[in-house]
Amino acid sequence: MTAAYMRSISTRLTMMNMLVSGVALLLACCGFFAYDQITFRQSLVRTLSAQAQLIGSNSISALLFNDPQSAAQTLSALKGSNMVDSAGVLTLERRPFAEYVRDQGDDLMTLPILSGDQIETYRFGRRHVVLIRQVLSEGKPIGFVYIRADLSEIDKRLKRYALIAFAVLLISLLVAMLISSAFRRSVAQPIIQLAETAQKVSRDRDYSVRVTDTREQDELAVLIRSFNEMLREIQQRDSALQKARDELEQRVSERTSELVTSNRELEAFSYSVSHDLRAPLDTMSGFSYVLMKKYEDKLGEDGKQSLLGIRAAARRMSELIDDLLNLSRVTTSSMRREKVDLSAYARAIVEELFRLQPDRKVDYIGPEVAEAYGDGRLLRIVMENLLRNAWKYTAQHEHSRIEFGVESRDGRTVYFVKDDGSGFDPRSRDRLFQPFQRLHSSGDFSGNGIGLATVRRIVQRHGGEVWAEGAVEKGATFSFTLGSGRSANPGSSSV
Repeated sequence: MTAAYMRSISTRLTMMNMLVSGVALLLACCGFFAYDQITFRQSLVRTLSAQAQLIGSNSISALLFNDPQSAAQTLSALKGSNMVDSAGVLTLERRPFAEYVRDQGDDLMTLPILSGDQIETYRFGRRHVVLIRQVLSEGKPIGFVYIRADLSEIDKRLKRYALIAFAVLLISLLVAMLISSAFRRSVAQPIIQLAETAQKVSRDRDYSVRVTDTREQDELAVLIRSFNEMLREIQQRDSALQKARDELEQRVSERTSELVTSNRELEAFSYSVSHDLRAPLDTMSGFSYVLMKKYEDKLGEDGKQSLLGIRAAARRMSELIDDLLNLSRVTTSSMRREKVDLSAYARAIVEELFRLQPDRKVDYIGPEVAEAYGDGRLLRIVMENLLRNAWKYTAQHEHSRIEFGVESRDGRTVYFVKDDGSGFDPRSRDRLFQPFQRLHSSGDFSGNGIGLATVRRIVQRHGGEVWAEGAVEKGATFSFTLGSGRSANPGSSSV
């Protein structure tokens, strides 16, 4: 990687210096060429104008006295000018009067036309420039003189300049390369070291390495010092973070140990409740039953009612113990996640409720399949508590409706149990899922207030949430999600 960094940065620095030098030199050469062309052409036009003016002055007598030989002799003076290809004197009607031609095979180009009050004009072509000027006598035109010059000298000058520019450019690029070689050692090497250090830190997570300080006062030195300072701060924070992580792991270990101990104590308490507390209740229930059977005639009506009250209280206490044990089990028992069909659980529970109370007029609606991913045993407890609640709180209605469904809300799969029963006061919804909290009197509806608390704990163990919506005598809807739930395939069926 070092060689690659070196090649990359060195090449870029060299190419940058050579490119800047080359472009600057080319722009300078182009500017010089353009300036030379403009000045050369202006100088050529001035020279041709002076020559045309001189020839025109010397040709006035020849034009006035119709002496072409004298005009031709005047034109022959142009032999000394290497750039003039041809020249001539024209009459006022633009008929040839006298001419000079260096090469007989060379054709005369079209002469430019003077317009208005112009005394002189010229026109540049691809290979020649032609200048034409009026010949005046006493302020009146009597003819024209023209001169055609060859532009090959300009091409020769361009070639010479191009050769010189190429040589200068080549020498400049070589000098720029040598300067770049010395320059990149002072710039590229610290950058390469900086890149290697950054790569090592990223790869090995070793924040103790540092980049060697250049001891300069430029921007690169500031960058290196800032980088080293950043590494120093990261190293300090990493050490503090590692220390905090070690302390946290120790605390988690201690807390886990405490939780294990608490779970064992809770299991022991559950065992004690299941056996030690239930046994006296069974004894009370048994003796009250014996008293009822053997001494029914002697107890009288008040005694019978007292015994029935004892048996009802024992039965309610037994149910309360069962609910507490179930709440404890759903909190501490291990979970086995799998794909289950909540709709199948719902149908089985509703069918059992119909068998227990066949006279109830209840319409049940639910999907054919409602897949979920979780512990089947715990999710069945959720469905049983919600459906039994719906069955219980619709008992006072002659004809009722219970619905289990699944839908997608904000990308989440939501399961719900809905009824049209007695409902609840929305202001008290926060108490619904608290243990032993009841929103209805025990005289209206039986229960211990444990079922919905059990539902909430199971749903939370699955990483989901549960909530309720409802109003008094307008029914209730209990909805829940499962953190790792999968999409359901709803399809309606009814019982």
